[in-house]
Amino acid sequence: MYDSIIIGSGAAGSTVARKLAETGERKVLVLEKRPHIGGNCYDRVDDYGILIHQYGPHIFHTSEEDVFHFLSEFTDWYLFGHEVAANVHEKLLPIPFNLNTLYQVYEPEKAEELEQVLIKEYGMGSRVPIIQLRENSNPDIKAIADYVYENIFLYYTMKQWGQKPEEISPEVTGRVPVLISHDNRYFQDKYQGMPKDGYTAMFQKMLDHPGITVKTSADCRDYLTFLQDKVLFLGEEFTGGIIYTGALDELFDCEYGRLPYRSLDFRFEHLDQESFQGRSVVNYTVSEPYTRITEFKYLTGQKDTNGTTIVKEYPFAYTGAEGEIPYYAILNDENQTLYQKYADKIRPFQNVYLLGRLAEYKYYNMDAIVKKALQLADEIRR
Repeated sequence: MYDSIIIGSGAAGSTVARKLAETGERKVLVLEKRPHIGGNCYDRVDDYGILIHQYGPHIFHTSEEDVFHFLSEFTDWYLFGHEVAANVHEKLLPIPFNLNTLYQVYEPEKAEELEQVLIKEYGMGSRVPIIQLRENSNPDIKAIADYVYENIFLYYTMKQWGQKPEEISPEVTGRVPVLISHDNRYFQDKYQGMPKDGYTAMFQKMLDHPGITVKTSADCRDYLTFLQDKVLFLGEEFTGGIIYTGALDELFDCEYGRLPYRSLDFRFEHLDQESFQGRSVVNYTVSEPYTRITEFKYLTGQKDTNGTTIVKEYPFAYTGAEGEIPYYAILNDENQTLYQKYADKIRPFQNVYLLGRLAEYKYYNMDAIVKKALQLADEIRR
């Protein structure tokens, strides 16, 4: 009945499904455990008519032309330069910390002096990880680094990861830079914004193909059985490609132990007022138990709304309990060793491919995983 089976309908699964069906002329089955498509990018209109992101804000950004043009086949865009502010002792500062932030923290004369020091040391336009900045022997640069570390990085990082910064993988800390620029945008990619009608609408169009069958509320373990070196689909051997995008340890019932992740508790509030914070995202870096507040009307360009809807994010350790969702892999040697044991269980199955944050136990931006899904589809079609 099917040439390929894809587990998951998020950015990874939906992209590879469409590519295989459209250019590979494959009959594709998509199995989605949730009652809806779209993975963590799923968005919906709430009871007050405001489009919200059910699993937290997802801002698309890329400089990859092939990724942007592929997705543009299924959506128009609301493009904008995404900006984030940090609430530091009730003062809103642009982040990543940049040269504009410098002028809000220091007196103008001192800020101008420090700007020249940073440009000379690192070059205009560079992105310097905060950990690297703290290692600089220049006392002025060290002072900037200490301010950023104490007021923007430290508490936020400990909340987000439940660890001290020095315990976190450089792959994570490297994503928290100081930007030697006057650009207040959170990302510097060529394209950034939102699908005009939402992510769910985009994925619906992507999966709307005669070669694609989608089953929601469908646990792949009810369909697939992994034997020693072959996979059964509904009791019969399946030799077509299987692309798995879910949590790899859970595919094998956490046989060797559960892979550690950070999860998030999203608490939505609707307020009968025009605006709550006047912008899309504010990070709380020195106070509050939550990490950030998103106000959706500013994130998606919604204008004619009654009131405003916000969401606060509370990080916690994923336990696998009902309703919890694994979001961020905790990258360290011990966890990578555990992940590899699960990856080794997949190795004998020549027709099974691992794709995405959960299946590969690593962090991907959305554009990176779409690009990898396109490449995987090409590889499978050969």
